[in-house]
Amino acid sequence: MSTPADPHRAAGLRPWTFILAFGLVSLLADMVYEGARSIIGPYLATLGASATIVGIAAGVGEFIGYGLRVVSGYLVARGRRYWTWTIVGYGLTVLSVPLLGATTALAPALLLYGTERLGKAVRSPAKDTLLSHASSHAGRGTAFGVHQAMDQTGAVLGPLLLAAILAQREGDYRLAFASLAVPGILVIALLFWLRFRVPDPLVYEVPSPMDETAVEAAEQPSLGRAPLPALLWEYVAAVAIVSSGIASFPLLAFHAQTTGLLTEPQIPLLFAAAMLVDGASGPAFGRVYDRRGPGVLLVVPVAAGVAAIAFADRAWLVWVGVAVWGIVNGVLDSTVKAVVAELVQPDQRAIAYGWLALVRGLGLVVAGAVIGVAYDQDRALAIWLVIGINVIAFATLWRVLRRIEPAIRT
Repeated sequence: MSTPADPHRAAGLRPWTFILAFGLVSLLADMVYEGARSIIGPYLATLGASATIVGIAAGVGEFIGYGLRVVSGYLVARGRRYWTWTIVGYGLTVLSVPLLGATTALAPALLLYGTERLGKAVRSPAKDTLLSHASSHAGRGTAFGVHQAMDQTGAVLGPLLLAAILAQREGDYRLAFASLAVPGILVIALLFWLRFRVPDPLVYEVPSPMDETAVEAAEQPSLGRAPLPALLWEYVAAVAIVSSGIASFPLLAFHAQTTGLLTEPQIPLLFAAAMLVDGASGPAFGRVYDRRGPGVLLVVPVAAGVAAIAFADRAWLVWVGVAVWGIVNGVLDSTVKAVVAELVQPDQRAIAYGWLALVRGLGLVVAGAVIGVAYDQDRALAIWLVIGINVIAFATLWRVLRRIEPAIRT
């Protein structure tokens, strides 16, 4: 297979059209799984879960969603069946979420939440690789940032839908989860249309200034055997430390509702507000990345530390803290990936994204368990723990980014 000089000639859609259409897929999918995530903490509490269980469940769920991507990343790189992995992954999510509300016991609810997260692990390396090819014509940070903005639009609409349902039908989680089947069906339909129009998005790829052989390497299956750059390993290690200082939204929502600071319908509204900030921060910091370099990522540990105020005993501090938490996720879900696209050549990106997700997942497992246990002991302990971890994370990330910036700007 050869890469044509003109990507518009062989591809069924122009690069930006592909990026925007894929953004619509993410918008609809986020209505499903982010809608579910906005109420999963309080929902588990109704089934008898404690803060420790909610924290561990959120951490393990994030590990499944992020950590297992390293496996799917290698498998994607071997077979290069990007569309197959993407469609199967989204399918697992849109099937699992509507079933959550039908459960009446904690164990099956946790199992279904894990299955939803597994769908994210299955699809993400392939999805990110598809997007990375088209982004070579649009600016890495800008493309991922715009995609993140559309992604987060769905993350706002889904919780708003659930807030409206719970306001009208208080406690009716069955209907809330079932309503998310509608955008799920649209996700699958749109994916099959994109697959038909652009069967191989590799045609979008152009040579990188830092690797003149990128296109030739992309034309030959590497089977996942070529070593990844040493700088990438330093980078993913720093991301692992950063992730270990981020409190999960299910735990923050558990705190807000069990302390009576927010009502049941207000919880998804809180999440929607965070997703608005998340969606705005993705393209904003993506543009800063394209102009100023990866140093913008230092905002993550700073914001994660500030977000600890969401564990306070004032409702307005919960709102402010969760909004700042939205900045953390907006940058982690967009600009962090742009660095990988700069460091790694096209045929190895699925593997690199898999490793990035693995270490992020490990960090979130640590965060979920440790912060959840600390919260059950003393809320102040949880706050100071989050702040302390992020001080260490800032110092580590700063040192690594100093080494990365010259490499990707040459």
